[in-house]
Parts: sequence; C-alpha cells; structure tokens
Amino acid sequence: MSDYDSDGSAFSLDNSPAKKTASAAKAKSKASTSAAKRNGQSVEEIYQKKTPIEHVLLRPDTYIGSVEPIEDEMWVMNLETKRMVQRKIKYTPGLYKIVDEILVNAADNKTRDPSMKKIEVTIDKDSGTISIMNDGKGIPIEIHREQNVYVPELIFGHLLTSSNYDDKQEKVTGGRNGYGAKLCNIFSKEFTIETADISVQKKYIQIFSNNMNTIGKPKITKYSLKKEYTKITFKPDFEKFHMTHLDDDIVALITKRAYDLAGCIEGVKVFLNGECIALKGFKSYVELYLLPPVSADNPVVPKSQDIVYKRFSDRWEVAFAVSEGQFNQVSFVNSINTIRGGTHVNYIADQIIKNFIATVKKSKVNIKTHQVKNNMWLFVNSKIVNPAFDSQTKETLTLRTSAFGSTCNISEDFMRGIMKTELKEFVDLMIKRKDERDLKKTDGTRTSRITGIEKLDDANLAGTRQGNDCTLILTEGDSAKTLAVAGLGVQGRDKFGIFALRGKPLNVRDAAASQILGNKEFTYIKQILGLKHGVKYTSTKELRYGHVLIMADQDVDGSHIKGLVVNMFDSLYPGLLEVPGFLQQFITPVVRATQRRTNKRMDFYTESEFKEWFVKQPDSGKGWTIKYYKGLGTSKDADAHEYFRKLDFHRKSFDTPSTEDRQLVDMAFNKSKANERKEWLAAYQPGVYVDNNKSSVGIGEFINKELVLFSMEDNNRSIPSMVDGLKPGQRKILWTSLEANLTSETKVVILQGKVTEKAVYHHGDQSLIATIVGMAQDFVGSNNINLMMPEGGFGTRLAGGKDAASARYISTYLHKIARTIFHKNDDPLLENLTDDGKSVEPRWYIPVMPMVLVNGAEGIGTGWSTTIPNYNPTDIIDNLRRMMNRQPLKPMTPWYRGFRGIIERAANDRVRTLGVITKLSDTELHISELPIRTWTESYKTLLNTWMTSEKGSALIKDFRYNASTLTVDITLTLTADQMSKAEQQGLEERFKLASSITTTNMVCFDREGRLRRYSTPEEIIEDFYPLRLRYYQLRKENMAEKLGRDLQTADNRARFVLEIIQKKLVVNNRKRVDLINELRQRDYTPMPKTTKAAVAGDPDSEQAAEAEDASDYDYLLTMPIWNLTQEKVEKLLKEKDQIQKKLEELLALTPIDLWTADLDEVERQWNEMVAEYEQRLQDDEDNRKSQGGKGKGKARPKAVARKPAAAPAAVVKRKIDLVKKENGDADPQSSTSTKVIKTTAATGGGPGAKSRAAVKPEPDVKPSSSSQAPAPTVTLGSDLDDSDEDVASSIFKKAAAKKAASGSTKQQSLSDMFAAKVNTKPAASSSKPAATVAAAAPAKPAATAASSTSAAPKKRVLTKKKTIVSSDEEDNMDADGVFADSDSDVDMAPPQRRTAPSRRAAAVAKKPAYVDISDDSGDDYGGNDDDSDDFEMD
Repeated sequence: MSDYDSDGSAFSLDNSPAKKTASAAKAKSKASTSAAKRNGQSVEEIYQKKTPIEHVLLRPDTYIGSVEPIEDEMWVMNLETKRMVQRKIKYTPGLYKIVDEILVNAADNKTRDPSMKKIEVTIDKDSGTISIMNDGKGIPIEIHREQNVYVPELIFGHLLTSSNYDDKQEKVTGGRNGYGAKLCNIFSKEFTIETADISVQKKYIQIFSNNMNTIGKPKITKYSLKKEYTKITFKPDFEKFHMTHLDDDIVALITKRAYDLAGCIEGVKVFLNGECIALKGFKSYVELYLLPPVSADNPVVPKSQDIVYKRFSDRWEVAFAVSEGQFNQVSFVNSINTIRGGTHVNYIADQIIKNFIATVKKSKVNIKTHQVKNNMWLFVNSKIVNPAFDSQTKETLTLRTSAFGSTCNISEDFMRGIMKTELKEFVDLMIKRKDERDLKKTDGTRTSRITGIEKLDDANLAGTRQGNDCTLILTEGDSAKTLAVAGLGVQGRDKFGIFALRGKPLNVRDAAASQILGNKEFTYIKQILGLKHGVKYTSTKELRYGHVLIMADQDVDGSHIKGLVVNMFDSLYPGLLEVPGFLQQFITPVVRATQRRTNKRMDFYTESEFKEWFVKQPDSGKGWTIKYYKGLGTSKDADAHEYFRKLDFHRKSFDTPSTEDRQLVDMAFNKSKANERKEWLAAYQPGVYVDNNKSSVGIGEFINKELVLFSMEDNNRSIPSMVDGLKPGQRKILWTSLEANLTSETKVVILQGKVTEKAVYHHGDQSLIATIVGMAQDFVGSNNINLMMPEGGFGTRLAGGKDAASARYISTYLHKIARTIFHKNDDPLLENLTDDGKSVEPRWYIPVMPMVLVNGAEGIGTGWSTTIPNYNPTDIIDNLRRMMNRQPLKPMTPWYRGFRGIIERAANDRVRTLGVITKLSDTELHISELPIRTWTESYKTLLNTWMTSEKGSALIKDFRYNASTLTVDITLTLTADQMSKAEQQGLEERFKLASSITTTNMVCFDREGRLRRYSTPEEIIEDFYPLRLRYYQLRKENMAEKLGRDLQTADNRARFVLEIIQKKLVVNNRKRVDLINELRQRDYTPMPKTTKAAVAGDPDSEQAAEAEDASDYDYLLTMPIWNLTQEKVEKLLKEKDQIQKKLEELLALTPIDLWTADLDEVERQWNEMVAEYEQRLQDDEDNRKSQGGKGKGKARPKAVARKPAAAPAAVVKRKIDLVKKENGDADPQSSTSTKVIKTTAATGGGPGAKSRAAVKPEPDVKPSSSSQAPAPTVTLGSDLDDSDEDVASSIFKKAAAKKAASGSTKQQSLSDMFAAKVNTKPAASSSKPAATVAAAAPAKPAATAASSTSAAPKKRVLTKKKTIVSSDEEDNMDADGVFADSDSDVDMAPPQRRTAPSRRAAAVAKKPAYVDISDDSGDDYGGNDDDSDDFEMD
C-alpha cells in the first residue's frame, strides 16, 4: 500500500459527527497496522532530512569519490630514482581527493596574486598531519556583513561558499562549486586555518574539529610582516577512509602531486618537507616520465627518447613522445590533474593525428586514426576558462572545445618535430602487423587440384610428390599463352603449367597491403605456387611448383615484366631466389635473318646484337631476308615447336643473387631511389647486351644490360626533346601527318591506325588516340599552338579535355602553321630512325622555334620527371631575334593563350596564376577567370560544397553559373558576414583562385639525346639557338646543291633539244650504248638517280638498293617527243634563268636571313591564330550577353579592326640585278655582281610584335652597339665552319636596332595584344632598283587605331595581292610563278598559295603578296623524282 493509501472517507458525503468519530477510530486502527508492517520503523525514521555535513559524511562518493581502499596502476614519484614510475598501489581515492583540493586552492592563489612565489607542502607521517602553505595574497580578515562571520571561517567552514560563482567572469582556476576545501575540513579530525592580512595588519588562526562540527573561536593577533600567506593544516579522519595512518603509497601519491604543481605553475617554487623541488618548467616535468632512471652508481642522466615540446601560449603547453602501442596522456586543467583526460586532450590529439595522416598520405599509405593514436603519449598543461568536469572528483574535462576561452593550433614546426620521432616507424609496424594478418588470408596450400583461377592451365603433376619438378610458365598475355600451349605439344602437360598475366605485375616493393590484396595476379600466383605469406623458404618442397619460367616479349616491356617478377620474389620471398633454377626466363629471337641463296638462318635475341652483325655484312646485308619478332604473337606454331624442342637453350635460369645484385634490384624498383637511378642511367653504355649463349644469367647482369633498356625507353616516352618539344608518340603522329600531307579532315580513329602502321607504334591504341586528341586541343591551359586541328569534341576547359568525344566521331588534320614551324626544306637534313626494319620518324625535327616552350610538357619516367609551362611564342621569337643581334635575352614568364587572369612571379623559380574576381556589390562577386588548369566543372563542384560546408560555416549563400566551354562566368551571392570574412582573408585565397607553377623541373633530352635539367626557359633558347643556326647553314648548302644540279639539268636539256633540232645530235634508230657514249663525248653532265640507302631489315630499301642501275642520262633520253620544238627550247632557257636567279638569291642569303624569314612567317600566322581565337571569345561573350543573363561582369574591350599596312615582314624579298649583255639577255656563264636588298613592312604579328625594316649589312658593317650587355656565346659546329667563307663571316654581322620589349608579369588579354599590333606603324620600305623579278606590293597606310573600348568587327579582313607575270610566260608557269617542268623544289620563303579558309575563322584572311622564288609543284627533289620513296596512305 502506498504511503498515501486511504479508505476513501475523505470523499464521503456523510458529514455527521457519528460518522466522523467512526472514521477517526478506523483510521487510527489502520495507522497502527501500517506501522507494524514497516518492520517497526516509524515514518520519521524512514524519511529523514540530513544536514549538509551529515550528507557529505553519509554519501562521500558523491563528493570525494570512493572511501574504500583500492588497488590501481598509478603514476607516483620515486624519490630515490628521481623519476615518475607507474606501479600498482593501494590507496583511498577520497583521501587523495581532499588533499588535492587544498593543493589546487594553493595553486589557484597564483592566478589571483601573480606575485606569489612559493608553495610549501609538509607531510608528517608520524602524526598523520598534512600542511600546505602559499605566500600569495591572504584572506581578508573581516566579518562578512551578510553572513555575520569572518571571511576565513565562511569560505573554509561553511559549505557552498566560493568566490567562483560569477560565470560572467572568465576564470582559469580549479575551484568552481563551493565544496573544495570544506570537504577536506569535513573529513578531518582537526582542520586549522592560518592567514595574514597586511591591509589590517592582522593574523588569523582558527581550528575546526570533529569533522567541521566543532568550530573554534578565531584567534586574531597583530601582524607586522609585509608578506601575506595562507596555511592549511589538517589531520584526516582515517577511520572514514578505513585507514589508520598515512602509508607509503598515499605519501608517494601526494608527493607526485607536489611535483605536478612544481611543473605546471610557472614562477612558483614548490617545497616538499622543506626541500625545494628542482623543476624548471613543464618540459622538465615531462622528462620525469620519459628519462631513464638515475642510477646510484652512474648519476649521469642517460639520453631520453625524443620529446617534442612547445609552449604555444601562456594557456597551452604541449609535449609529445612516442608510446608503445597504447595511448597515454598526462594532462592538467588549471593545475588539476585530469587523470582520464577529456576534451582538452582530444582537442590536441585530433589535430596531431589529422596533420600526421595528411603528411603521410603523400606516400600513399592508408593509415587509420587509432593506429596513430595508439602510439602517442601526450602531455598537456592548459588553462581553461570556467572548466566543467564529469564529477566533483574532476578526473575528466567535459567542457566543449569552443568554450575553452583560447585556442591551441598545432604548428608546422611542432609537426616537423613529431615527424622526426619514431612515430612513423611505430605506426608502420602496427600497419605491417595488420597487413600481415590480411595477407595470410590469401595464402596458398600444396594441393594437387586448384580451381577458380582464370587463365590457368595447371600442370597435371602440380602439388603432388613430383611437384618439385614442375614448371609454371608465366606468359605476357593470352597471345604468349597460345604460343606456350603450342610448344607444350612437344613437351607435354604433366610437368608444365601456364598462367597468363594480365598486363604488367604490381611493383610490390613499395605497394601498400591493400594494393597487394587487391591485385588478382599476385593473389593467383600465391595460390598457384602454394606460397604462404611471411614464410622464409629455403627449398621448393612445400610448393606446388619447383620452377617459375617467365615467357615475355623480347622488347623493353617484356624486360620490364621480367624485372617486376624478379622484384616480387626478392621483396616477399627472397629465399626462393637462393634456390638454384627456381626463377627462369624464356628467350625468343627478336630478329631472324635468312640468306635467300642458301637458306641459312641467323637468330638474334637483342637488337644491339643484330645491328652489330648487320654492320659487318658486305653490301649492307644484301641477299638476306630480315624478319622482326618483337612480340611472341609473331611466332607461328612451328616456331613454338622448335623453341620447346630446344628448351635447354631457350630456357635461361637466373643465378643466385649476390648482395650487390639485390641492391641493384632495390635501386631499380624502390621509389625512394630516384637519384640512384639517375646515376645508373647516366652510366649506361649503348650497345651492350646479355650473352644468351650462356645457360644462365646473373640478376645484376640482367638489371644493367636488359632492364636498363626499358628505363631508357620509359624516359624517352615520357620526356620531350629540347629540339622539337615532342615525345616519340607525338613525333610519330606529326611525321605520319606530314608525310601524308594530311590537310583534309580524317577521323581520329583512322589516323591512329595509320600511325600504328606507318610509324610502327607499339603501344595501346587508346594511348595513341589520347595523344592525337591532346595535340589538337586548344582550350585555355592546353596548347598555345595546336599542331593538329580539332574538328568535333576534342575536350574543353570544362573538364580539362577529359570531355572529349570518342575517336570515331571526331576528325583532325594538320594545322596550316605546322608546316611553317616544321619547314619542309629541313626534311632532307633529318635523321630518320628504323623500327621493325622500317624507316620511321626522325630522331627529332628541327622547328623554327623551340616548341617545348610554346606548348610546355609534363611527364614521369624512370628516375626523371619533367614539368615545363607554356610560354608566349612572341616572347620566344623576340628572344631569338635578340640572340641574332647578339643582345642579352629578356626573361620570360609563363603565358597561356586565352588566359585573362594574372601571372605573377612569386620567386625566381615559381609563378602564381590568379583568376579574376570582381566585387559587384556588397553581396555579389563575379568570377570571370580561373587559375591555369583549374577546370570549370571541378570548380563548380567546389562551389556546391561551399554552400553546405560541414567543417564550419558556409562560404557562400548561392551562385549563378553561366560559364561556357570557352569562358568563365560565375556570380557568387554572399551574406554580409561572408563578404566581410572573404575580404578580410583575401578574395583569391578565400575562393581558391590562385595556383602556382614551378620552373625547377624543366627536364628535356638535349640535342645529343642526354637528359638535362634546364634552370630557365632562356637556357633552353640558348641551347636551341646554335643547333638551329647550324641547320639553317646545312639547309642552305643542301638547297644550293639541289639548285646547282637543277641548273645543270635545265642547261643540258635545253642544249640537248637544240642540238637535236639542229641535227647536231641524232637519237633515232641508234643503240642505247652508242648514244650514251656520244652524250659523254659532248660533255653532257650525267645525273645519277637518287635512291634511298638500304635500311637494316627494310625490304623496300633493299629492293631499291638492289635494283639494276639506270642510265645517268635518263633525264635527257626520257623527255617526251613533243619537247623537240622551238617553244620548248625557249621554255627551257627561261627555266634555266629562273633557276639561276634562285641560286643567286639563295647564295646572297645568310642563315640568319633564312631564319628571319621563317620567323616572320610564323609570327604572321601566329597573329592570325590570336585574332581568330580572340574572335571566338568575343562571339561567345556576345552570345551570352544576348541571352540577357546576369553575372557577366564588365565586358572585355573588343579587338580593333585594322588593315595590313604593307607586305608582311614574314617574307624576305630579294632583288638581284644581273649584268646584262648588249643584246639584253642575261648570260648565265658570266660573273654576276649581286646587290641584295631586303625590304620589310609592318605586320600584325603576335602579341608584342614590332614593325621591322632592316637592310642586310655589308661585311664591313659592325653590329649595333646599342646593347651594353655581353652577348651569349654561340658555337656553330663543324658543318658551319666548313661552309662558304662569306656566308660564315656574315652570320653575326647582321645589325638590327631593336627596342627592348618591356616585361610584364600580368598576362595581357588577347584583345589587348591584338589591339597593340593594330597600333604598330609600318616602317618605310627600302628603295627598289628598276630591274626586279616582280614588283613588291605597295604599302598601305595602317588603319587608325580605335580606343580600347571601341567595338571590333566580327570579321578581320586582310587583302592579298596577286603576283603579276608577263603574258607570254603565264601559260607556261605554274601556280608558284615558275615553269612547271622545273626540277627545283627549294622553298626560298614560305609559299603564299591561295588556301582554303580556316574552319574556325570568322573572316576570310587574305594574304599579302610577295615574290615567290620556289617551285612547289613537284616532289621533294623535282619532277624527275620517280616517287619510289614517296609516302602513301592506304
């Protein structure tokens, strides 16, 4: 029944006196019965009210913790060793707590009185008393008006009294709830207060006894000293703690707390039993835990483990050390020892863990938080404002981090210190243990049957007693497996198993366990062989197979696969490599030479071996049929049968590795050994190869002679040449396109097939397609000059080109500027390579300017990588001209076509690219450009995260996205607070509109094929210049030689026809031999046909070399009969005159003149590209503006319309006055006095181009002295030294006064640069002699430049002048103005044919006229070429 049970009489409606009397009697009876049911206890006995003191004594665990003695592992002070030790002690937590309350009170007084200098702790074990004194400000000795007691009595003798109740005040003290010292008083037999107040010159002493129930009368005396103090002396009531005295354990624990105060309170000396504790601060305190104990025999303190300590502020001190597999912490909050940590410890630990994982993630190691935390030992000494704990015992801080009143951000230098400790090693060890447990889950077992493994043909005896004799063949793909299957038709399947690898095996040396576990090939190999992780094998008896045979292609990729397998066993199962014959390789011929006459066969297993043999053969291997076997798929079943019949020869075992061999394997595959690999590659000697006549090969020999070839090839694929800026794949694409004259649209997938066939591309189709697409991309951040034209979706700046369409949907063709940069007249000078016995692309092209700077490059090879930014072609051309004029180079800054942001130099080797952000209003920002290679879609994703940030307040409120594939247009909406924070931080930094580009890793292959690191782009130009100048001299010599031969041919043809007409020579009805002899007698010049040199293994070249020698007079005897006319004679004579003029003009030019002409033409076409791209950007902006969308920001100024001022400087004009005979005809045999005048006119050029008008100086004219700085030294090489003396002497005597272009770190917009070109005034043209080949186009005045804000026309129109020729010659001249039958095909200047307009151009650009001195109608060497060497496309 409830305490409030009733019979219901209170609700009765009968209120008569009789009824009330009966009810009262009945209630009394029930009360007596209820009392009896409570076991004799009355209500008063059951329901009690206790005084506060009684409640504390009755329920002590609520206030001071348990009063029962417990045993626990605790840190205590060992006074003998002077170190903290963790040991099991028996103590009463309640007693420890009441002592700690008095100690914390003494420490709090330092906060109230900074002048406090001392705390004295005295422990008297005999009497059982403890005394704690501090010399800080004393307690006021006055009566509290409200409580009518002295203040000392109030705060030490009355519960719930404190000075810490005002939460509006930020206090960093330990006291908070008003219990503290009163609890010590309550649990003491005797408690004495002693304090001094110098303001009233009084000393106060008061004694409490009987658990604070008896309050003695205060004893107040005079006090004349000038230093105040407070001293508390108490004798605990040991009975309450089930103790009899102060034992050693509790004394050690109190002693430890005294040391705590000495280490935590700055500026206070702590005395223990009269002896000062010698600690200098928190760092010294931390060392008590980490330093080894001091031995009595050796008082010298040994070296401690690494300690990372920093005082971040007056409120935070943090120390770090490495623990042993368990998280440890020693922490303090306002001098309170939080033995269980809390939010302040987590606050520091979380930062350290996060920063540590972020640092280690760079090495791609997956680390969990607990793996780091379990190896940490933290020491934290903090001052927290108004702290909150889990209980009165204050063992755990529970206050939220944001209420700490201060912050402690772990700094970079602190993290660097942590990274130098053993934390990484301990974490790695923990990860390794976990990884080993995971890897053991995929262990194999020795069993006779294994299932569930794809591409495995298991040996019949594998896993049986005879398994040790079985061999597992690892093949490179399915085609190699097919060859092995065919070969096993000879050997049988009992002892041979086959497993086809998919791609290259994993490099397990530096791979994470997750990578290894996720690699199916490795897991399958473990299971097939029966390998167990962590087992150290000394034999193969426990395995399913006793041998592993690697069957890969004989190319460099096959060598890499072999190396990766060697590395796998060396890393994880090194003992197996010690087993003789365990690891083997299968070799197949790479080249097979068969003598056609005797059918003799020679097999070669390396290309170096074959080339060495081929060079020694007479007649360049004439009579031999050469076949290449680079891939195992080339071999037929018959070849496989032959290989396996001679298995003892084709199977080569790897020798037992020495220590040096294992070091080489580690060097080759350890990612941290990049510098060692550089030295290894630098020491490579070309031409060395493994001797395959031996039955075994050493691993060291394999690494140094075979694997090194892959590393060299890897670098060759990944790093461009300084000369042409191309990688091999790009060069193959360009070569195929140039050879096929790819000027019409071709599907990318078709071009990929042609490159694979013609240029012998060995790698993946998708890789080649990606390279083609990359060469055609023209969005901001890709190419400055795209050599291929993009027709279709080749990718945009939205996704950085990754949004390109499929190769079967898009088309491409050569950009018109490609042939200008890679001039056809340089083609005969190039050194073509051979691959699979075919002549393929050149070793490198020799462009007009260093293209590696124009389009930049990125790549990662073996031991080397490269990162080269893009530069402005105009700046490059300008510096080349400065080199020609022997002027110092102007430093260049990276530049990207179409980029409208800012590029500024942050350091000598680093620049920053900044996007464009403009404040439209107090709540709106407009972004019109992003940093280089920050793609629009990625940035849009970032904006979405900023709207709903989980790591703090959102950065933006909303945004409008109006970007296109060409330009950026994003408007951000912010709140006033967000805008204020953004402006305070900086808009570029806040919205990640800055990126950096470094120039410290500009690595290229130099002209000699050596890897070289260039420190500046100017250094690349200085290396490129002498090579390019030398090749202009070689071009001139080659062109002169061809023109000389063409001149002889034309002269002989004219004389031949004339003599037949005059009947001086009879050709009809005569024997061929007699006719040729007569031609010799008449001094006709023989003209042998030019044939290709034989290439090793190239059937076409061999057939050409073996063809029957044709007559040296076929150029005469094969002329059509209709040529025997007077008109033909006249035409031939005119043709001879034309060739004579060409030759004279050529000889009058210097290499620099030729180069200048090419640069002018490149600059003219580059200017057209700039104008076209600018028009595209303008049209895109106009289209978006017409839609009425917001957030466009300020419109860019449009391009300024202009007309060409005169004939462009892109073409060098040469006029030659010949000495005339009296009859007015030019005499080809007479000596000619040539005066060469070069006229130039202003051209649009690229950004920063200038009008130029220069006259070629005579030999006695000295270079301009306008430049004071020393000119760079140029070495031309032996080819130039042997050249014509006049030409060589004039190379550096070209004086062209040129105003130095001012540098700017801000990249101009395309419209600004184009407008600058419009404002350029033309130079006055030179006077012209009367006798000229054709009149130069008259100069027109430049259009008046409009202001930068004026509108630009949608189309940019250039006019073209037509070349005028005489009417009697017009019918006999081709489009170039030269006789069609001329054999000459030397381009004196870039041809100005009428070409189809660009598919991207908004307007038809009409080209200015110039006199063309070339004939481009025939093949490379004229119409007499038999086309046998022409490149044809299927």
